[in-house]
Amino acid sequence: MLRHAIPVLHVNSSAVAEAFYSGLLGFRKRFDYRPDETRPDPCYMAFARDGAWLHVSSFPGDGVSGNVAYVLVDDIDGLYRELSGKDVPISLEPTDQTWGNREMYVRDPDGNRIRFGQPLGR
Repeated sequence: MLRHAIPVLHVNSSAVAEAFYSGLLGFRKRFDYRPDETRPDPCYMAFARDGAWLHVSSFPGDGVSGNVAYVLVDDIDGLYRELSGKDVPISLEPTDQTWGNREMYVRDPDGNRIRFGQPLGR
């Protein structure tokens, strides 16, 4: 039985990624792995906020930057107010889409896009 899918986004700097995902998006770092603890990278990290998880990796071979993760939310407009107050780079403000979702898009420093969506009528 399938339960969850957790996207892995490629980043260049674990420090920059942690500042963005924890400091700006409000995710909490759950763990990190570095084969050499004296160096910040390569690093694999997991972030969680409420029930949503994202993993990021600066290991070569763990994807390329510029991917997309889709995160379902309960209150897209509340999240927009929170993130815009922190100067998060928002590429699409909350918008009602023809496919039945209200969505907002942000971009991390590596060009990965996080699409937050809420089904219309909720």
